[in-house]
Amino acid sequence: MNFMYLKHCYKSNSITHKNCNIMDRKTFIRKTAGALLLVVPAYALLSCSSSSDDSNSNPPPTGGNPDCLANGTTSSIGTNHGHSIFVSIADVNAGAEKTYDIMGSGNHSHSVTVSAANFNTLKSNQQINITSTNDDDHTHNVTISCA
Repeated sequence: MNFMYLKHCYKSNSITHKNCNIMDRKTFIRKTAGALLLVVPAYALLSCSSSSDDSNSNPPPTGGNPDCLANGTTSSIGTNHGHSIFVSIADVNAGAEKTYDIMGSGNHSHSVTVSAANFNTLKSNQQINITSTNDDDHTHNVTISCA
């Protein structure tokens, strides 16, 4: 657009005229603020929902009895939004306390510590429930079961 065209639009007070489709600063700020007021809360709700979308990181094989030492583990993370954990057969056999980072495809990290006592429980083919560390103002309930 050339300057004369803009001058004509402002001079004639015809900013809403079809040939003078120009947004003033005040309108731009209002529309931008309105959009931000909608987008930011929506993003926050979607990225960290409180739904019970439990994630099964490694589903159990079909048939047979659960056996951590033979088949490994499966895991479920409550109110999940991309986190994952994998506890290997070797970790269960070792039985030593271990801390896992469960970030997965989430946009923040949590840690879960499986104690030696927890590993003994898994060796006896029973599931364990652990609460993750608090990050981004929330925790997750993590269930590890035998496959």
